Amino acid sequence: MQSDPVRDALAGKSTRHVTMAEMLTRVARYDALKSSKEAFVDSLLPGHEREILNVIGNGVTEDASLKPAIADAQDFHLTLVRAEPGKGAALHSHKTLEVFVALEGSWAVFWGDRGEQEVVLEQWDTISVPTGVMRGFRNAGTAGGVLMSILGGTDPGRVTWAAQVLEAARKSPLRLDAKGNVERVG
Repeated sequence: MQSDPVRDALAGKSTRHVTMAEMLTRVARYDALKSSKEAFVDSLLPGHEREILNVIGNGVTEDASLKPAIADAQDFHLTLVRAEPGKGAALHSHKTLEVFVALEGSWAVFWGDRGEQEVVLEQWDTISVPTGVMRGFRNAGTAGGVLMSILGGTDPGRVTWAAQVLEAARKSPLRLDAKGNVERVG
């Protein structure tokens, strides 16, 4: 007979117990989050300046020094993005699903090989972008904002940048090393 969690609970079978100390390792306090303003190769390109805060898991961040508040990422990664108006991420894709939730402000999410499609999310609006789709986002509001990004999978892989983004990045001081991590040159 297979285990049934509801039946087991009603029968008084024990569930996993977690101590307070263990649970506190799974709490991310917003004010204590570490951030990076050079988390991706496009971070210094005009219009793509933003601050990345890894909350759960490393996500696809290219900054190897940026550690998440909660390292145990099982099946998803959660990142917060803070950006000023007009700023955000250049066109890129992922091998896993990506969900965006506008937490503060309005955010434009665009997609297509040239970013030719766009939808604007208002506070609390959510969009789920399929795997392999070139996408980007920018703060479409008039004040600084916060966007939540959730990537599926225990290992979401690396970012695949649009060719025009990599070409523009060659003129900036950020490069990707052999492991795909961002490094400052010159």
